[in-house]
Amino acid sequence: MATKTRKETLSSRIVADLRAAIVRGELAPGEKINLDRLREAQDVSISPLREAMSRLVADGLVAFEDQRGYSVTPVSLGDLAEITRLRVALESLALRGAVAAGDLDWESQVMGALYRLRTTPRSAEAPAAWEAAHTGFHMALLRGAAMPLLLQFCAQLRCLQDRYRALYLADLPAGRDVQAEHDAIAAAACARNADLAVSRLVAHIEATGALLRARMLG
Repeated sequence: MATKTRKETLSSRIVADLRAAIVRGELAPGEKINLDRLREAQDVSISPLREAMSRLVADGLVAFEDQRGYSVTPVSLGDLAEITRLRVALESLALRGAVAAGDLDWESQVMGALYRLRTTPRSAEAPAAWEAAHTGFHMALLRGAAMPLLLQFCAQLRCLQDRYRALYLADLPAGRDVQAEHDAIAAAACARNADLAVSRLVAHIEATGALLRARMLG
């Protein structure tokens, strides 16, 4: 049992390290992943490494091909469009559920996450803190739905789109008040106006998708 737990812990650490490296663009789209070099760098055996690769393949961040092995999943306009459409569909469903079922604790969590986001500086040089607060806010909005499988899908899609933002929105876009968008979504959700909250969330997601598409097209 101890050996199994240690293997799972090692695998989880490797997954977290590689996920962060892929999302930040430190491992480039399409880059081949050499398991032997990675095993030496992580100082682990091949077993937890293969388990980690399987989890990253399931997450959509790593691709596997027979005879060619593992590589970072490529990016494309089609992939971005699909991620954006799925985020709109699934997060709309989750937010409607949260507005309907969320209690006062959910409202407090949403407003607390919004405050953390508002007070966390956004810096292109050190984006990690703001990115964590940003993800925390969006997931707090949805968590009131109490639908674990749906939330898992939403978190996976957020991670996939975060990679595009890291690759193509390294500089902060002008002419868009993202914090005001977050404030408006939270206000409508906590006022229990599902239609308004969802419409604001959809506009927020689609605006990011459109900006990323424009950046990719150059």
